[in-house]
Amino acid sequence: MGRNRDFRLLWIGETTSRLGSNVTTVALPLVAVVTLHAGTFAVGALSAAVWLPWLVIGLPAGAWVDRLPRRPVMLVCDAVSAVLFVSVPVAAWLGVLSLAQLLVVAVLTGAAGVFFFTAYRVYLPSLVGQDELAGAIGKTGSSESAAQLVGRALGGVLAQWFGAVLSLLADPVTFLVSAVCLVSIRSKETAVPQRIPGHSLRRDIGEGLRWLRRDPYLRGLALFGGVGNLGLTGYAALQVVFLVRVIGVSASAVGALVAVTGAGGVVGALLVTRITRRWGTARGLVWTLGFTLPFGLLIPLSGNGFRLLFLIVGGFVTGAGVVAANVIAGTFRQVYCPARLRGRVVASSALISNGAGPLGALLAGALGAAIGVRPTVWVMMGILLCAGLIVLAGPIRHGRELPATPESDWRDSGPVPDRTGG
Repeated sequence: MGRNRDFRLLWIGETTSRLGSNVTTVALPLVAVVTLHAGTFAVGALSAAVWLPWLVIGLPAGAWVDRLPRRPVMLVCDAVSAVLFVSVPVAAWLGVLSLAQLLVVAVLTGAAGVFFFTAYRVYLPSLVGQDELAGAIGKTGSSESAAQLVGRALGGVLAQWFGAVLSLLADPVTFLVSAVCLVSIRSKETAVPQRIPGHSLRRDIGEGLRWLRRDPYLRGLALFGGVGNLGLTGYAALQVVFLVRVIGVSASAVGALVAVTGAGGVVGALLVTRITRRWGTARGLVWTLGFTLPFGLLIPLSGNGFRLLFLIVGGFVTGAGVVAANVIAGTFRQVYCPARLRGRVVASSALISNGAGPLGALLAGALGAAIGVRPTVWVMMGILLCAGLIVLAGPIRHGRELPATPESDWRDSGPVPDRTGG
């Protein structure tokens, strides 16, 4: 009972925090576009700044999280992020708000997010049994998508009612709720593995990278995440510009339309259990991506009137597929990786996946300025479709189920068999 209570607290806190973050996803670009009149490339750079810390500190964060108590790490991240977002409306009230400040806030909150995400993923298994882990990850995936649905719609509404700057105050409130939930957890955290004498931070990082590089399942899923995020983040970076300046929708409608992807994500997370029971984890992942990702090509066809249906259908189905795939892959990664390496493997995978974010955002900003926003959306959706081919090219396509454990617990040396499944 206590474990269920503590998981619910973690779940509620993270979901609330995600809600605020998705309000900010809409509000922050609106501050740049509406308040500061930023150009297309500047908006892309702002989106890139949120993801940039994954490239800089993603790997060290995984090694540090494997050495530190995870709950205090998450509490510090919540506090730092809340203060940073409060600084934006304060600067606006004082008349000194600038694009430079938005970029600094985006980078620093992105850095806090690196540590929080890694610690959260490693902390979760300590609150649920292994037989409950898949269900717990499914619940968190569903609630994250629901938070995206509600948060982005709410972001547009709050921006319409109170202005983009004031709507950013929603995020610090949700960080406070997250911190209260974390403090209320009673379960004693699993002891952090002691550092092995002679193991430097660099060696710890290298061990996690070698696991990722040598294992064909982890490697394939990480590459899929990286290429997919390149396309998704590139599209997200220009989504507000695409909707406001190309299609011509209002600020309140922006939130509602952006939330369509979140609605699809909720459905995708809810369908994961049915998908994996019917087709298995490996085959279900392949079929899900093969069916849903082509719908992304409807998005650049969207426009005013009935053509908004292309955006709605494309965003909904693609969102459902991406979230379902992430839940299946996330559950596999948590069960498959040895506990002593989980933080480093999670961080290494996230480095590839989330590290592609700033590249995608900068690429989209540069292409948007050079060839136009709509052609750039075509490019980003094409990249997302190509990401699915990576899964089809790997060992995942051969079997019904993803393996529960590695064939061997390889260390720093020795050849690693390149399994083909089956």
